Amino acid sequence: MFTGIITDVGRIRSIEGATDKQFVFETGYDLSSVDIGASIACNGVCLTVVDKGTDYFGADVSAKTISVTTVNSWQKGHEVNLERSLKLGDELGGHIVTGHVDCVGKITRFDRLGESITLNVAVSSEHKHLIAKKGSITINGASLTVNAVTDRPEECEFSINLIPHTQNVTSFRSCQLGDKVNIEFDVLARYVSRLKMSL
Repeated sequence: MFTGIITDVGRIRSIEGATDKQFVFETGYDLSSVDIGASIACNGVCLTVVDKGTDYFGADVSAKTISVTTVNSWQKGHEVNLERSLKLGDELGGHIVTGHVDCVGKITRFDRLGESITLNVAVSSEHKHLIAKKGSITINGASLTVNAVTDRPEECEFSINLIPHTQNVTSFRSCQLGDKVNIEFDVLARYVSRLKMSL
């Protein structure tokens, strides 16, 4: 379980494997406090620590996870948003995040307006019922607030505002128009949607 508050921007040191892959992430975390088997969200994907050193940790990623996330586009040197799992009693600064990616979205706008950045992301229209103005959404592991939603026949586009602090402490600083991003919808929206379907 996570909160969507990014606590480090890691960098991919190496990638091995063809179908399943093994990633090594450079990080500023104090890894003496990270156990083998611990969960770390990497761009919103919950991964298990299988190896570690003083400044890196390793994680295995299955072919299934690769097929439903942006992992397949990750390359050596790629910046990755990192968050360690939530501990009982920690502050819930963002919203409840599971680390289970629902879909992949595409950045359709990335414009600087003053000190902030307007970020628009498009997803398939089948997900439009899970996105609401002023609601929470997770993009590449970061908990963000939806400013506006536009529904079209084939897609749902939503808008986010990235303040300077968010730009400084996340990998969004290196994003570009057309990039693919991992999306996790608010878990409460998913359960409410499911409940409405059963009524």
